[in-house]
Amino acid sequence: MGVTVEVHQVYKYPFEQVVASFLRKYPNPMDKNVIAVKVMEEKRDESTGIIYRKRIAICQNVVPEILRKVNSFQNLVRVSILKVPNIQLEEESWLNPQERNMAIRSHCLTWTQYASMKEESIFRESVENPNWTEFIQRGRISITGAGFLNCILETFASTFLRQGAQKGIRIMEMLLKEQCGAPLAE
Repeated sequence: MGVTVEVHQVYKYPFEQVVASFLRKYPNPMDKNVIAVKVMEEKRDESTGIIYRKRIAICQNVVPEILRKVNSFQNLVRVSILKVPNIQLEEESWLNPQERNMAIRSHCLTWTQYASMKEESIFRESVENPNWTEFIQRGRISITGAGFLNCILETFASTFLRQGAQKGIRIMEMLLKEQCGAPLAE
């Protein structure tokens, strides 16, 4: 079945400052779930100026302990995969400084035979004000192979993603305010 989470935010800061803050956002003491972010690849297309990055985020496993300990014989093997300490996410981004936009695609590298987690995001110059930056994110999670736990895990994941998106926006606002001062006026 699957669940979808959508987020829309306008940062009242210029595109370049928002993107720079996004790329420095993690790890951060405000979100202890993200342990590390490693840049795996970074290159610039000389003809277009687009900067491609591939990063891997190492995150704490946030699946509640109660769900990790389900002892149903039928689901024992499947649920045991939930007991990993960390989860890895791959993020690819394409920054186009000339057009002032950055597209991002992320997906989970952990649990791929049982779960699919994908996000697509974009930062772009706001249509309301060229000095502001619009952020749009759409994420989808679907879980299979966990029997009766599929729905429970999808519900948990949906709630966690919504809360995580809001926490990420608060962190971005804090970083932007620290680095750039008060938001730009309308």
